[in-house]
This record gives sequence, structure tokens and C-alpha cells, in this order.
Amino acid sequence: MDLKDLSYRISLLSVFRGLLDKKEMTALLAFLKSEDLYEKLSLYGEFVSTLGEYGGSFSAFLKKAVCEDENIYITSVAKNVKVSSSIKENAQRELQLFSELTKLNPEILFQGSGYEGYIPEFENENVDFSAVYSERLSHIDRYGYGIFATAGMFRVEDGEIIPVEAADDITTESFIGYEEERRKVMENTLALTEGRNAQNVLLCGDAGTGKSSTVKAVANAYFDKGVRLIELRKDQLFSLSYVMGRIADNPLKFIIFIDDLSFNKNDDCFSMLKAALEGSASAKASNAVIYATSNRRHIVKERFSERGHEDDVHHSDTVQELLSLSDRFGLVVYFSKPNKKLYLDIVHELAKKENISIDEKELDIKAEAFALAKGSRSPRAAQQFIKGLM
Repeated sequence: MDLKDLSYRISLLSVFRGLLDKKEMTALLAFLKSEDLYEKLSLYGEFVSTLGEYGGSFSAFLKKAVCEDENIYITSVAKNVKVSSSIKENAQRELQLFSELTKLNPEILFQGSGYEGYIPEFENENVDFSAVYSERLSHIDRYGYGIFATAGMFRVEDGEIIPVEAADDITTESFIGYEEERRKVMENTLALTEGRNAQNVLLCGDAGTGKSSTVKAVANAYFDKGVRLIELRKDQLFSLSYVMGRIADNPLKFIIFIDDLSFNKNDDCFSMLKAALEGSASAKASNAVIYATSNRRHIVKERFSERGHEDDVHHSDTVQELLSLSDRFGLVVYFSKPNKKLYLDIVHELAKKENISIDEKELDIKAEAFALAKGSRSPRAAQQFIKGLM
């Protein structure tokens, strides 16, 4: 393999030029260009070091980088825009180059160098990038591209959408009870993936009943169908129009998740959410739904002291607008506290999962005492109780 020619071809990347910004490719290219042995040894060590987060595998890095690259080729396919023959040809040649790179090993890289000492190893497995990329293009509505191909859950930080590190991998199978509530959310999300009319959803009810966990579990369940979750805090609702604009042309489907939602009477974020729920063109993307959780059925905090007319000529209309925000969600799913039977059923199942062997009657007495001490029964209380026995 001609390493000098390889460095030329890497330098000529056009469609996948974004890969040259990756430290792994920067280190490899610098190594290939160097003609000084001492410098080459140092650059090679740096190259192998950069592969640590990929288990020391160059092919693993390359596959991730290529599949996540947001370039003119894949974005044009995603938007059903005609791709020029030159871009297609360049892309295919570059994909062939990436396949060749997965055949590299230390022996090839140091051939003819005259160095016979120890050379650090790295993993590399042959990958047919033309086939891999063709598969992704054929099912781009499931795989996505760019940052949204990297993970299933995202958050907004400093005005940018970034993947959630160590995202919650909860599954729908891990729940006990609340089957009907979850079914409604699952069916609505399925409609989203199938391009049918999906509703914005408000999950409301008592604390600790699994509202937030349900949303995350549903997002995980439909990841392979192209669903991604973007979480916004209430104080980030001003970013809603940016987020909607960022995802509007994306072939994936998105859940905009707002956890523990509540508003004060004069909250500035109220109008932003209201516009999105009402389908304002500037605040809504056709491939997105809003899922919010709240311990309040009407979301807005209203005090008795605010029921005086004050200076509002149409005070009753103002109050009704505030209280009707929840009515703008097409689907409202209520999670109530479990009764004693369901609470103990949850305790029993959790105890079984954790291999806790205690006489059932004794377990029930202790579980009820724990709930009384907390002041309520809930799935969260059951989990806390079981953790206390471990």
C-alpha cells in the first residue's frame, strides 16, 4: 500500500471533509505526511492514543465518524433534493478510501521505515463503507444523520443541541402497573413514526408515579423507528423555536420533552409554549410532538389572592386562558397514586427482581410502614423501600 498516495487521497476529501477535523484523522494524516522517523514514532503514538475511547479500534472510530457526518450528500438525500453526479462520484470514491483505511495495521504503516522496535497495536476490521452507507441512505428516516445519529436523547446547552451522556436506558418492560396510561402514550408515538396525526401529550398526576420515566421509556422503545427525544427545561422554552427550526427538515421524528412543567401567572415562557401547542408555523415542526409532565392538571399555579379583579378589565378571561393551557394538549394522560393493592404488587415485583427473600406478610407490613412514613404510596416510594432492603 502506497502510504504517500494514501495521505494525498485523505487530504483531498471533499464530501466527507468534516472528518479531517477529527483528532484521530488529524493524527493519522500527520503521521503519513512525516518523513522523520522520530517524529513518525511520536505521531503514531498520538494516533493510537486517540483511539482509546473506541476500544483502540480505528475501524470503530471511522464507522462512527462516517455515519454521523452531516454532509451535502446525506442532507440532500434526506430532503429529497437531487444530488449531482459529481457529488455522488466523489462520495463513492471516498467511501472506498475509508474501506481501504480499515485494512491498515502497524506493519503496513511502518513498512520500509527501518524501525524494528516495539510498535503499539490498534484494532482494525474490514468494513465495506459503500454497503454500510447505502443501507443508511435507504433508511435515513430511522438512522438519521449528523448529531441525531449519535444518540437517542438530547438536551440544549448554551443554545446548542447536544447528546445526553449516560442517558436513561429505561424500557417499557420495567414498569409495573399503569398499563393503560403507557398504552396511550405508546400508541400516540407509534402514530408519529408512521406519519399519522400524533397529539401533543400532557402526562399529569401525582409525584413519583412514573410520568417522566414513561416518556423516556417510550422514546427508547421507538429509537429504531427513528424517534429522538430532546429535553427542554421550562426556562429554556425560549429556545423552542430554534429547536423546531433545527429539526424541521430532518427525516427523523422528535419528542420535545418538558419535565415538571408549571407556570406562574405572569410567566414569559407561557406564550412560547402556547404558540407551539396551537400549531404556530414559527413554533412547530411537523415531525415533532411535545410531551410534558406536570403534577398539576392545569399546569398554571393560581393563588386565591389572584382571583380578585385587580386592574384587569376582563379578569375572568385572563384566568381562563391561563387554566386552559392544558386543554391545548391533544392528549392528557392522568397518573394517579396507586391503591394499596397496586402499591404492594409493585413492591413484590421489585423484590423478586432484586432477589430479596422476605416473608410476604412481613414485606407488606414493612412496605406499608414505609409508605405511611413518607405520607403516600407511589412506585417511587416502592423503589426507595426496596433499595433500603438491599
